[in-house]
Amino acid sequence: MPALDHVVINTLRNMDAASDVFSALGFTLTPRGYHSLGSINHLMMTKGAYLELVGVPETGLQRQDVLDSPFGLNGLVIRTDNADATFARLIDTGFSAQKPGEFSRPVTIDGDTHDARFRTVRFPLETFAGGRVYFCQHLTPELVWRPEWLGHPNGFCGIDRFVIESPDARADVQNYAAAFDSHAECSVSGWQVPLADAQIEIVNGPTPRFATAELLFESLDDIERRAQALSDVVWQRSGARATLSLPAFELTLTCRSL
Repeated sequence: MPALDHVVINTLRNMDAASDVFSALGFTLTPRGYHSLGSINHLMMTKGAYLELVGVPETGLQRQDVLDSPFGLNGLVIRTDNADATFARLIDTGFSAQKPGEFSRPVTIDGDTHDARFRTVRFPLETFAGGRVYFCQHLTPELVWRPEWLGHPNGFCGIDRFVIESPDARADVQNYAAAFDSHAECSVSGWQVPLADAQIEIVNGPTPRFATAELLFESLDDIERRAQALSDVVWQRSGARATLSLPAFELTLTCRSL
């Protein structure tokens, strides 16, 4: 069964403001990365799937697919160990997948610079109306999952669920299940596609969109204190669950304590 690799939040040209907010909320952000494709990023790592802030630099090469994508929760990325095999399977299944592409970004470790390298299999943007969906093969995972980046002051430790709204959830869930080489199941609120370490849930909504990602925390107490101290963050908690809304980034995240 496939695994969730990471979830992408598109900041467009607002990376400085976004990284400041997530840092203030107690997330450990990796140093700013500069992709060979013309995008910039910060990661919030866990031992499994991670959060990524992506945007474009103010000058120079600027990645068009990021600029053409929605602001806020925008990318659902599935892990693959073999991009070529994934591409072949998708073509055999009837998807118009794009051939695997490779890109990199410099990473400095102990004063030495290395290239973190990736291969991805992407779809035409119209394949999934809610946002960007693609597969990622990590060629240098040791440059991404670093022990110094795995600890977060707020206790962030994983991603449990990703919720997608659709005007026709029953039809769309079959598309996601086929793409992910998984299957569709009924859920309390709609339909879901199980992954090895998370659930993709598709629920009915007026327009297609990536609605929320559910983040796991050791406890909600620290992030609650931080969220309540920020004027541009809305925090609503009920027991072991909470919603975190960042109006400036059109973003709502669901938080759950272990």
